[in-house]
Amino acid sequence: MRYVQLRAFHQVAISGGFSRAAEALFLTQPAISDQVRKLEEEYDVLLFNRNKKQVTLTAQGQRLLEITHRMFETEQQALELLTESRALRSGTLRIVADAAHHLLHILGAFRARYPGVQVSLRSGNTESVIGNLYSYEADLGVLGEVPAGRDFEILKLNSTPIIAFVSAGHPLAARKSLTLTQLAQEPLVMRERGSKTRKKLEDLAAASNVELKPVIEAEGREAVREIVASGAGVGFVSAAEFGHDSRLVPISINAPETLMDEALICLRERSGGKLVRAFLDMARSMSND
Repeated sequence: MRYVQLRAFHQVAISGGFSRAAEALFLTQPAISDQVRKLEEEYDVLLFNRNKKQVTLTAQGQRLLEITHRMFETEQQALELLTESRALRSGTLRIVADAAHHLLHILGAFRARYPGVQVSLRSGNTESVIGNLYSYEADLGVLGEVPAGRDFEILKLNSTPIIAFVSAGHPLAARKSLTLTQLAQEPLVMRERGSKTRKKLEDLAAASNVELKPVIEAEGREAVREIVASGAGVGFVSAAEFGHDSRLVPISINAPETLMDEALICLRERSGGKLVRAFLDMARSMSND
């Protein structure tokens, strides 16, 4: 077994194809294919299902990927240790968040202290945040539900109730609160399935024998905000994420309070990385101020 073979396998697996892996490793596609083929032939295993349109991992390939994830992460940690004096002057910190709002004050302070570090921030729902962390496609995540289990280091950022909101010109804009039954009679604009806000709201309604059925389902919080601002219906969000928008009016929900816990998380095995640790330490110090 050779390092180059495992590296080629790993890159194909995380890239989803031989051509993309070749681009990432600055090699030719035949060279990458040859390394993977030799690995499969030497150990008489099939690591990928190959067809003309896509490449997918076999069960054996999936198990090997779990090992190479740890292997190359350990290699990265060794590199960070050896280049410790440079670690916080360069590099990239990858964050995926269900709402960037909770991080803005931390990001500003982090960039001021470590101007050489590039921060990549992407959006996602709870499922994709956790998936990106497990697949090592992100270093840190922000999500509206603290995950169970011991895999993660967790820093709670805040806890606020779910509220409804409508456009400023909506007939309900003058209302201070609405019951779940009243909301069920309105056209509802809701996030995609996988959104923790939606699930908590639906669970709350079900406990009261009320069905909240969306007439519009939109992917992402900003899409919901724009649709509601157009006057198309009633949306939902945690109070901390409502923000300031003159087009929109918040309305409290007259029901048992349902809180959204927003947390900053990372895989525990990756929490020792210099950039990850620096960001966590800064977030912790700011949350204690």
